[in-house]
Amino acid sequence: MSEKKFNAKYCVFLPIVLIVTIFLWAVPVSFYGIPALTVVQQRVIALFVFAALMWIFEIIPNWTTSLLVIVISLLTVSDKGIGFFCDKKFGDLVPFKSIMASFADPVVMLFMGGFVLAIMAEKYGLDVTLARTLLKPFGKKPKTVLLGFLLVIAIFSMFMSNTATAAMMLAFLAPVLAVLPSDDKGKIGLSLSIPVAANLGGIGTPIGTPPNATAVRFLSEAGCEVTFGEWAVRMIPFVLIMLAVAWIILQVFFPFKAKEIKLEIPESSRKSDWKTYVVWVTFIGTILLWATEQWTKINSNVVALIPLGVLTACGIFTKDDIKEINWSVLWLVAGGFALGTCLQGTGLAKVLIEAIPFGSMSVVLVLVIAGLVCYFLSNFISNSATAALLIPILIVVAEGMADPEAANNAQFVALGGTQAMISFIAVCASIAMLFPISTPPNAIAASTGLVETKDMAKVGIIIGAVGFVLGFFWLTKLFPFA
Repeated sequence: MSEKKFNAKYCVFLPIVLIVTIFLWAVPVSFYGIPALTVVQQRVIALFVFAALMWIFEIIPNWTTSLLVIVISLLTVSDKGIGFFCDKKFGDLVPFKSIMASFADPVVMLFMGGFVLAIMAEKYGLDVTLARTLLKPFGKKPKTVLLGFLLVIAIFSMFMSNTATAAMMLAFLAPVLAVLPSDDKGKIGLSLSIPVAANLGGIGTPIGTPPNATAVRFLSEAGCEVTFGEWAVRMIPFVLIMLAVAWIILQVFFPFKAKEIKLEIPESSRKSDWKTYVVWVTFIGTILLWATEQWTKINSNVVALIPLGVLTACGIFTKDDIKEINWSVLWLVAGGFALGTCLQGTGLAKVLIEAIPFGSMSVVLVLVIAGLVCYFLSNFISNSATAALLIPILIVVAEGMADPEAANNAQFVALGGTQAMISFIAVCASIAMLFPISTPPNAIAASTGLVETKDMAKVGIIIGAVGFVLGFFWLTKLFPFA
């Protein structure tokens, strides 16, 4: 089976991607029907299509595609690329340092700081201690235990990798699932609580999931700064409402037969020492600094490097721990940032704004279509790749509608403007959870053998629909970013 899939990727999909990319790269500029388009801008369009198709078909790992995008950009559209390719007569070139800076973008550093905290929390038993403490108040009643799992998993997912959170909580849940009656549908509900809460919880903070980080970065580039606290204040209440909806749905579809659930989470085997206390203080201090950015004036991206500095200086975060950082996610995000840099640096964004009548389009229609495309793609490819692909394009759309002379400017501003559009797209990426392949937490839930795809899809489509509608009104009408 895997060999057939391998052959299909390399014998069918790869040639298609290469043919389409080469065609878009090589046709006369006049083919696009955009008068001001340059050859360099044409290359960026071809590069966008290449990245999109490679991410959709997953011919090679997504992070590898991102690296290819950066390398190809440096060679063909930068001011230090291949000599005969990168001549100014072909159009404005992008400073090579700007493209390479994607690897160390402040938002990439923000994510790296989050990874460091997560790695240290697991290494020093903070995760187990927090799980024991947070789940204890929910008692033994099945309904409250289910609610406890939803809330605790969501909290962890706001600061840790969704995948790591799901794997950890499944380990705690496995003994419970084993002792429940085989015909108890509640087992399915408990299993599904893991991916549902992990996916929804990530929406709560800028470091909760890569689409949020991508949104924050491009909003900043567009002059719409969103702090860690501003994002969390608006999105955590949204997450709580969605968790309440999920709690009701899981109980309706998968009612418990058992009257009591005994949840036993063993204490961390690691003994507390000075290193543990330093990790605790650093962990709590970093979160407090993120939450109080408006008062301390310390940028959240700068705060993210504090745990790295403190923990390495104390010899707590070592060279072996560095290997645990999820570099593939960081590089995937960097590839999306590089695409955005090329879009702006070559002037393609401005050309598209002037050539395509974004300013006369229905704002609601643009938001709904963009959200649906994001939701659909995120069910089949990683939400990180979807955000990296769509958000740079939608920033261009938003700039077109934000133009004071645009016919739809008043409506666009009334609906929250650029902040509403981009943050809504990030939400749409995170509520996509129809299939086992949609997210790693979904795959982890499916691995229990208790969850059938139809059950996952049934819950996923309802949560997706509710999240889509609520997210739209939440960010455009109820609590738009100022």
